[in-house]
Amino acid sequence: MTTETRQEALVLVSYGGQGVVLLPDGRRQPCKFRRRVGRPYCGDRVLVGRADDDSLVVESILERTNYFVRTDERQRQHVIAANLDQVLIVVAARPLPSLDLTERYLLAVHSLGIEPVIVVNKTDLKLETITSARGTQVLAHMPDYENLGYTVIRTSCKSAPGIAGLPPILKNRTSIFVGQSGVGKSSLINCLLPDLDLQTGALSNATGKGTHTTTSTMLYQFTGGGHIIDSPGVWEYGIWKLDNGELASGYTEFRPHLGQCRFNDCLHSSEPDCAIKAAVSTGQILDWRYQSYLRLLKQNS
Repeated sequence: MTTETRQEALVLVSYGGQGVVLLPDGRRQPCKFRRRVGRPYCGDRVLVGRADDDSLVVESILERTNYFVRTDERQRQHVIAANLDQVLIVVAARPLPSLDLTERYLLAVHSLGIEPVIVVNKTDLKLETITSARGTQVLAHMPDYENLGYTVIRTSCKSAPGIAGLPPILKNRTSIFVGQSGVGKSSLINCLLPDLDLQTGALSNATGKGTHTTTSTMLYQFTGGGHIIDSPGVWEYGIWKLDNGELASGYTEFRPHLGQCRFNDCLHSSEPDCAIKAAVSTGQILDWRYQSYLRLLKQNS
């Protein structure tokens, strides 16, 4: 096969030794994976050519900017997507996020080198009708996240503010939605992709096996440019364990103070002359964020 017969394509779905790719002319085509090339993931850029039977085959996987993983019940990591620009972490008033869950998500996204965005969904639900004081406290911290530089988008699929805040940040970017079951990820994607059934149907026709459209990680084209990745059950089993260095640097406001403690291996817990604790005492680091760090540090040991 000559180089001239190859063309770049985008992997829309990958399962086993085959998948579906999007060609430059807009066609969705089934494609086989060569074992010597390795398995591409949803979101990969690949070079495809024609095999002897005239079917498409991946000849090489282009360099990835990053990859996204999910964990199983044993906390083992499995790559499910590649080349993301951002991860949209969805939380909601029902089910309320558990204590430190948002921190866990943020830490995991930071460790992958991808930009996190926080989406507060179901804003039509009134917090005063919710009985969990701890849960409402988590949602009450959203202005603090904004002050730390995080993008926080408030949405509702039933009433104002709707989803108007999402399209501007999704345009021309590749994004994936993650969060607890029941927070409304699927509802948001359905609202954002009015042609979702058409795209799903096209992928199903290309694979010839419709079941893959409900069980596999899939990439959809977003109107106006960009892509949305939907992965059933992503992060349902929780977040993988981080080392202590990743844990501390994942709290972005800690970073200016890291390396300034008396001890190089300072855990910022009970050690003397700790720059992080000093920053907490002067208000440069919020106490609730530091307390969250301490809880996760204890769980990490």
